[in-house]
Amino acid sequence: MRLNSIGLDWKCMIPTLAWTPEGVRFIDQTKLPLEESYVLATTYEQVADVIVTMVVRGAPAIGVSAAYGVALGALRTTASTPQEFAPEFERICARLAGTRPTAVNLFWAIDRMKKLFADLLARGTTLAQVKERLLSEAHAIYEEDIAACKTMGAFGGTLLPDEGGVLTHCNAGALATCGYGTALGVIRAAVEHGKKIRVYADETRPFLQGARLTAWELMEDGIDTTVICDNMAASLMRAGRIKAVVVGADRIAANGDFANKIGTYNVAILAKEHGIPFYVAAPWSTIDTATPTGDDIPIEERSPVEVTHHGGKQLTPNGVGICNPAFDVTPARYVTAIITERGVLRAPYTESIRTMEAIAV
Repeated sequence: MRLNSIGLDWKCMIPTLAWTPEGVRFIDQTKLPLEESYVLATTYEQVADVIVTMVVRGAPAIGVSAAYGVALGALRTTASTPQEFAPEFERICARLAGTRPTAVNLFWAIDRMKKLFADLLARGTTLAQVKERLLSEAHAIYEEDIAACKTMGAFGGTLLPDEGGVLTHCNAGALATCGYGTALGVIRAAVEHGKKIRVYADETRPFLQGARLTAWELMEDGIDTTVICDNMAASLMRAGRIKAVVVGADRIAANGDFANKIGTYNVAILAKEHGIPFYVAAPWSTIDTATPTGDDIPIEERSPVEVTHHGGKQLTPNGVGICNPAFDVTPARYVTAIITERGVLRAPYTESIRTMEAIAV
């Protein structure tokens, strides 16, 4: 059993990231599943590097990491007053915001820290108090993420079949959050309530988050898991071995279109063709009502090396062209339901998102 930094004893509390007196400690997801090692980021620049290099990844975890990065920057400043610190604060936020463009949780968390700082500045708070409040806010974002995942799991677990195969793509588990997970949180909740679920995890080329990360953390929890290559899903669906699909999201537009790891769109089309329910699990902070449709979501293009090489070995001919978008956009018409900590959203998503947002306010 694993314990996280706030003392919760869920067995799936993999220490994705944790605050320490020296800085932020991350499990190095680039080394999993063969090596469980950790990286300590002691400055906000190092937090930014950790995000860029995918030592930490997953939209909710990136958002929390950025919040801690802002707090670290404040704690390390040599400024003597909040006013003197203000330009540096803006540079810290800009550096962290520039790490990855698609996951909206990153910008949501930074904006939350910005609003707090502006309020503290207007109140004439001392720099020592600013540092304390920024760190407290980062801790609150961390704890809220864990609570949201548990609530999402409770809502979503009831939607999964009592038994049978559930397909997931990429990693939307404890490693993509501060614990429990979004899509995998739904699966965990279903298993906790006695449902006999077998997980099929797409390997998720080219970074292999399914094969390396989803399989590793579900095996840590003793959940029945089978890795399949990305091109095997249709065959298993046709054979009746997959009863539902549940994935995470990096940004959900106001109309319900959503961006997730490249290959998710393929899976959604296959699920629709085979009459299989397709669920998206994500915290409310992933919903970006300022983005009207999926066409407006920026898609990160990553290094060609992720495609040309694996494990240090070159797989492709020298000079061949490479396309490596990290995400694709799945239209809302393929989504059976969106599971959030506020409740389950159904089509038409423009209306259900607007209604749920109004209720929360």
